[in-house]
Amino acid sequence: MSEGLAAGGATAWQFRSGAAARDRLPATDARRKLQLALGAIWLLDGVLQYQSFMFTKAFPQMLAGTAPGNPAFIAGPINWSAQLIDHHVVLMNAAFATIQLLLGLGIAWRPTVKVALAASIVWAIAVWWLGEGLGLVLTGGASPVNGAPGAVIIYALLAVLLWPAAAQRPASSVAGRAVGGPAAKALWLILWGSLAYFALTPASRAAGAISGMIAGMASGEPGWLGWTDNHLASALGHQGTWVSVLLTVALAVVAVGVYLAPRAARVAIILALVVAGALWLAEGLGGILTGSGTDPNSGPLLALLALAYWPARTSAAAPADPARSMLKTGA
Repeated sequence: MSEGLAAGGATAWQFRSGAAARDRLPATDARRKLQLALGAIWLLDGVLQYQSFMFTKAFPQMLAGTAPGNPAFIAGPINWSAQLIDHHVVLMNAAFATIQLLLGLGIAWRPTVKVALAASIVWAIAVWWLGEGLGLVLTGGASPVNGAPGAVIIYALLAVLLWPAAAQRPASSVAGRAVGGPAAKALWLILWGSLAYFALTPASRAAGAISGMIAGMASGEPGWLGWTDNHLASALGHQGTWVSVLLTVALAVVAVGVYLAPRAARVAIILALVVAGALWLAEGLGGILTGSGTDPNSGPLLALLALAYWPARTSAAAPADPARSMLKTGA
């Protein structure tokens, strides 16, 4: 009987070890896929930065255009960096493009993923300030439709949430495994809650505001995309107030959705994916087809973020323990 118990104990240990490994694999695999998607977007940014437009004086002028309306302590460094780039535009833009390519490749290669994610956080914060003017959130001109609170700060948030922590905290989604479920939900609430707020500011709710933003994205786009954006802008017309209210309601539902039961949370995250897709269309796909877009804007980043919060499925009942069954039967 002792031999049977020993064999049963070994079988039970192997069963539990295998089950634990299988339980860990889906979350680990999902996180890795999201990391690779983030790396692919960084690679896209690097490729876009190598466009001929970025090696001209127009690039630093575009950066300087984010300074007006910002407080002096924010606008001053923006203007300084734009002037510096203007004097060395070829060299500095080549360096910027190479850095983004290296970030994407570093995230894609397992041995360097932590270094690359850490570097991407620093780079994203610098670009958010000096390249996006903090997403215009301090100017009064920020709106979810024009990419607020700035696409690049979402890169940094994703790097934090997808960090490959050695000791993973119990969480219901990939996003909570590095920072913990409560912290991840708080970050989600802050981001989507801020989007709901920006959707109600005068920059969004004024008559013709949102339609004007969408129409402004159509310049330089391929015919089919320009036609889509122009017709979308025309359909919205001067309904800025109603559109901003509906957008605010949708964003608010998304913001609180992660605090709901798993089934309701999934519905909220599906809504987040729909909103992200609609925003990306309104953003003209970030201008990536115009020859002057530096990144795909906030739409794809919000969608990637939503996928990181998808509630994990849990089995309804745990499998029986073989060792316990053997003890009961006296084997």
